[in-house]
Amino acid sequence: MEEQTLKMAERRLETTERADTVMNLSTFFFLYIAQSIPASFFSTAIQVMMRQADYSLSSIALLQIVKLPWILKFAWAPYVDRHCLTVRDYRRTIVTSELVYAALILLLGFFRLENDLYLIAVLIFLSLMASATQDIATDALATLSFKRREKSIVNSMQTMGSFGGTLVGSGVLLVLLHSYGWQTVTPFLAVFVLLAILPLALNRHLTIAPKEPAQRARPTDFLSFFAQRSIWRQVGFLILYYAGITGALSMLRPWLVDLGYTMPQIGMMSMLGTGAAFVISYPIGRLVRRIGRHRARLTFACFTFGTLAYFLLLSFMHPGTVAICTGYVLLWCSYSMSSVVVYTTAMDCVRPGREGTDFTVQTVLTHASSIFTVLLCGRVGDWLGFRGLFAFVVLLAGCSVAYVLYFFRQPRKIKNEE
Repeated sequence: MEEQTLKMAERRLETTERADTVMNLSTFFFLYIAQSIPASFFSTAIQVMMRQADYSLSSIALLQIVKLPWILKFAWAPYVDRHCLTVRDYRRTIVTSELVYAALILLLGFFRLENDLYLIAVLIFLSLMASATQDIATDALATLSFKRREKSIVNSMQTMGSFGGTLVGSGVLLVLLHSYGWQTVTPFLAVFVLLAILPLALNRHLTIAPKEPAQRARPTDFLSFFAQRSIWRQVGFLILYYAGITGALSMLRPWLVDLGYTMPQIGMMSMLGTGAAFVISYPIGRLVRRIGRHRARLTFACFTFGTLAYFLLLSFMHPGTVAICTGYVLLWCSYSMSSVVVYTTAMDCVRPGREGTDFTVQTVLTHASSIFTVLLCGRVGDWLGFRGLFAFVVLLAGCSVAYVLYFFRQPRKIKNEE
């Protein structure tokens, strides 16, 4: 009888833990999707409208400057780490940032793209500062809330939130923008951002280990990250790993405009690609947990190389819609795979008390690499056309495969990494 009672108690405990895990994963999913929807909508809508107005590829690429807050956020990440000692501190920081984010998005709706493009760019810049602050606190809280074995799963939630937001922002809302206009769509974005923080506000199951006073972050900790032993191969990995993907994605919509596709058609293709990335993100997280970080790096790098080579092949012909949609799906799936393994290995490299800072430094490296790659791809596209552009991103993907093969030859047990 006592043995049966003990087994029943263990089952109830397992059921409770499973329910708490689902609730925690859902909380982070909504926090990440709240970041992604407005950002993807603004970048996609303005990019397409600029190309329709005959802006050059170089000018469109300069639009990436509004993403600078996601590059500069390392500067205030240590202050977020230093201030946030408990779950309550993290919750307060995230909610405050989201309120500011929603207010700025709502303000954007009062201006017109045709007349106030530069003012809109400034407001988007400020809104992304608020979003970046939310991201620092969210990443740190996610790192502290899950064990190492579960990190690939929570990063699949991060990736699902990102691509789910992109699916809505660059797909559904792009179609709605064509039908209802800028002033109608932006208020709905603000409302959604507010709704997305409700799971965090209601979740009382998040727990983290108490931080030691000696581990509190300092303003210069983003610099000391690079003083760690054996960190530089991870740094090179972060800079190079999906540079080819971001370069191709940045110029894909202008290419489709030149091929004669309309805004709604481009929106539907974006929905198809990001929808595929969204669907596979969770299985990819489980796959990374099963095969390990080392094998995942190489497998996904090779998949990316093959995908970009496919686009290079398409550039030698006038591809049909089916061929383009196939490429869209492959490209976004490559992005999903790469994102999960990048974020998971980044979480492995954080120091106690500096979780937000160290994770932010690593994501900043990927964003900085992406912006540089996009600007470079805009120049390459202007000089050599889209065929030369696709050849260039294939070269980048080949370098990524070679880098992983050389610097991660054996899955050695490295502190804070493998």
